[in-house]
Amino acid sequence: MTGKILVVSTCEHELHYFEFVRPVTDILENACFEFKVVPLAKLGKNHLAKAEKIIICGTSLKDFGYLKLAERLSFLKSPEFEKPVLGICAGMQLLCLQFGAVLEKNMEIGLADVFFSEKFLGLESKMQAYSLHNSAVKDSTALRRGFSVFARSEKCIQVVRHLQKPFYGVLFHPEARQKELIENFAKCKL
Repeated sequence: MTGKILVVSTCEHELHYFEFVRPVTDILENACFEFKVVPLAKLGKNHLAKAEKIIICGTSLKDFGYLKLAERLSFLKSPEFEKPVLGICAGMQLLCLQFGAVLEKNMEIGLADVFFSEKFLGLESKMQAYSLHNSAVKDSTALRRGFSVFARSEKCIQVVRHLQKPFYGVLFHPEARQKELIENFAKCKL
């Protein structure tokens, strides 16, 4: 087994875990990564201290509880916090909110063509990704102060990377169709 990955569940309801967190942990387990799953509501300093990397998972269309818990991720703004983070869907939204970005209503369900301007954790060019979200991160000056945009779909920004820290966000669900992205994040020396 390689380094410890903290998998943060944003799911308010237990059944959502099986659709949005379990596929991520299956990928990590199959690639022999050590991991621990913690609900966002219970995330604490002791979890962060033991983790080498963090993956913040998505949740269902009807689950907005994660937005009430955004302050649980305020540690990301600390200049001392430099561990790699991958935010998936709700995780990307929470990541960007920490640095002043805002969300906008933007429903996207099903396959979406995603166009990359640069290579991102092994993905590039054009691909079809599975999207399932009600909100997206608004393309704004506030977002661009903290993040580079790596990919878009016709409707919204799909992939970002923080300008100074090893923080990555994808709005689509790589656990559904781009499993290698999760494995690449877990393997990378970022």
